[in-house]
Amino acid sequence: MNTPGGSLRLAIEHAHPMLRLVTDAVASEAPAPGKWCPKEIIGHLLDSANNNLARFIRLQSTAHLLFEPYAQVEWVQAQSYSQADWSELIELWARYNLHIARVIDLVPDDARFRPRREHRPLGSIYAPLPADGIPTLDWLMRDYVEHLKHHLRQIDPRLTG
Repeated sequence: MNTPGGSLRLAIEHAHPMLRLVTDAVASEAPAPGKWCPKEIIGHLLDSANNNLARFIRLQSTAHLLFEPYAQVEWVQAQSYSQADWSELIELWARYNLHIARVIDLVPDDARFRPRREHRPLGSIYAPLPADGIPTLDWLMRDYVEHLKHHLRQIDPRLTG
């Protein structure tokens, strides 16, 4: 069975070497006005990693999938990712996500597959819901990986294989 942790590891192993080939100058260029440059996309993925790691830990001991959203645009702006060093950003992104993959693998099946009828409106989703339409922590973790891959494709479609 392909686990969310395994899928996350594969995504990192595929994308990380290719991201290293991107220059700092190219990573600083936005594709269009109002769009994030690659540095800001990786920064957003770091913010997502930060928020979701906490969710994956906290939600193991709950019967719901209720959590606070975060202001994505404001987080990216506040941390000025466009001014950060590209190589440092991608190393932090890769290492942090390898840690998340390890944590995901540690989640017990009873917590991972428990149906969570009480949840926030799902909004944008990247992974298909379980057949019964009721989200689980496993679904949330898979959605995290698919969200990550979605944003990697914004940098370069080849990054997700």
